[in-house]
Parts: sequence; C-alpha cells; structure tokens
Amino acid sequence: MGFKIGDIEFTERAVFLAPMEDVTDASFRYICKEFGADMMYTEFVSSDGLVHNAQKSFDKMQVYDYERPIGIQIYGHLPDAMVEAAKFAEEYKPDLIDINFGCPVNKIAKRGAGSGMMRYPEKMLEITRKVVEAVKLPVTVKTRLGWDENSLIITELAEQLQDCGIKALTIHGRTRCQMYKGSADWSLIGEVKRNPRIKIPIIGNGDIVDGSSAKRAFDDYGVDAIMVGRATYGHPWIFREIKYYLEHGEQMPPLTVKEKVELAKKHYAKSIEVKGDRRGMFEMRRHLSNYFKALPDFKETRMKLVTETDPVKVVETLNYVAQRWGDM
Repeated sequence: MGFKIGDIEFTERAVFLAPMEDVTDASFRYICKEFGADMMYTEFVSSDGLVHNAQKSFDKMQVYDYERPIGIQIYGHLPDAMVEAAKFAEEYKPDLIDINFGCPVNKIAKRGAGSGMMRYPEKMLEITRKVVEAVKLPVTVKTRLGWDENSLIITELAEQLQDCGIKALTIHGRTRCQMYKGSADWSLIGEVKRNPRIKIPIIGNGDIVDGSSAKRAFDDYGVDAIMVGRATYGHPWIFREIKYYLEHGEQMPPLTVKEKVELAKKHYAKSIEVKGDRRGMFEMRRHLSNYFKALPDFKETRMKLVTETDPVKVVETLNYVAQRWGDM
C-alpha cells in the first residue's frame, strides 16, 4: 500500500531526496528526478532572507513542473518571519512546504533555527502551528531525535507536531550534537512509526547509502518512505540502485565511466541553462569533483574539472575522461 501527504499520493517504499544547501539546486534535482526520486525539496530557504528581500533566497524557491511533487523548505527562529516565509513560498506553487528543524550546522543551529530549535520545543510547536494556519498547502517537518543524548524528545514531539496539523514528519536518526558523526539510531524512528497515535507518514533519514540499508530501514522500522542525503553527492543514480535492490534483492550493475561522463555533461548543461555560464559552471564544480571519485590517477584531471574557467574546455575535459578511463 502507498501513502499520502495531504493529497499527494506516493507508492509503497518511496525514496525521497533530502534538502541540502549548495547541493539540491534545480540542476541536481533534474538529474535525481530522472533516476526516480519520488519527492524532492529545494535547498533550505532562510525566512530572514525572504523578509529582508534577499534575492538569493527568492531564487531558491523557483520550482518546475517536471520536478513534482516538490517541496520548498524554509528555516528560521522567529514565528512571524516563518509565517511570512511560508506565505512567500506558497506563491511559488510547490506541492508542500517543509519546515527545517533538523539542520545542525553552527551558523543556523546556534541562532536557534534548524536543529537549534530542539532546545526550544514550545517555540518549535508555536512556529509549526502558525505556519500550518497561514497556508493552504500541506506543511511537513524535518527534525532530529533531540538536542543531545540527554534530551531525546522525538517520541513525544512527534505527537505534538502531528497535533499542530503537519501532514508528514521526517526524522534524522541523530541528535543535533552528533552533527553527522557516529551512526544514525533508527530505533527511535521505528518507535515513532509504531506509535498507534501517529497517523501521519513517517520518513526515515540517516545513513541510507545503498539498496541494503534502504531495505533494512523499510523492513526493520516500517517507515513509509526513506530520505537520502549525503549519499547522493556525485551519485544521483542511487535512487535507481535502491529501487532495483528493493525489487530484485541484488545490486544493479554499476554505471560505466562513459555513462557517468554523459550524465555529468547533461547535469552541467542543465546547470548552465538554469544559472547562466559563469555561475552554472562554478556551482557545478562540487558535483564534477564527485562524479569520478574512485578513478585511479585522476588527481590532475580532477583539478582541471574544478579550476577550468572556460565552459567549452570543461566539456572537453569530460570527453577526455571518457576516452582515458572509458573501459572502466
């Protein structure tokens, strides 16, 4: 059986792309959608940036019909600013609005935003309630287990967030203080999902890196969907790999270097189409350096990919990669 977030229907064992700053821009989402991502999100958008009319924040909210379903994720620590941000986001016509109570990075969390909100659950609930009331779109939340090991509040918090009117909850299986260290603890995610009082879909996040870890998340913890984050870096075909494994119980044949080159060129072209030559080229560097991570004797070529300033020469370098390592 599938599930619904508001009126959005999903198949059983859906696989979502996590929202990630400087990663999940429109060009990357375009590639992930081609490989079967069931739900995607924008990079996270600052409510303060929207309230203060920062163009970069508004640019992040541009979504395209081929991406649907897609959510705009907002973050902040001031209830009124978050309400305004949600209203701005709604004007861009996403399928839902997601509230980021999960990001652990210092510049966000130490201001009380993102997972910093785990120290102020009453304020978190106030923001959630007000955002739900302010918009017509479904509102969802992404959060963590708690601030630290001594404040694992997610079991009770999940019920309280549901009472605020959210339509789904994504839980990353770490505390804020863990950042991305150690292993994600899925036991509390499973506890939330098994709670008979929880009626909304629960999406599990943390350490999903391949088909077997995805299968374990579904089989052992019963989540409605999984969300894949850092494992997508330079590896957007992971969605196809996971779905292949879930269906066949074995790994999909790996992509060849030539296939990766063609994919990188498509991604690069989309980045330039969306952002223009200069910005599109510079912002692709983080992706290009990751597409070919395992190749031997690649250091010099990698340096060319991440320092070249002529878009034509970047494509020439990619063609060289196919020629030099194409049999791998």
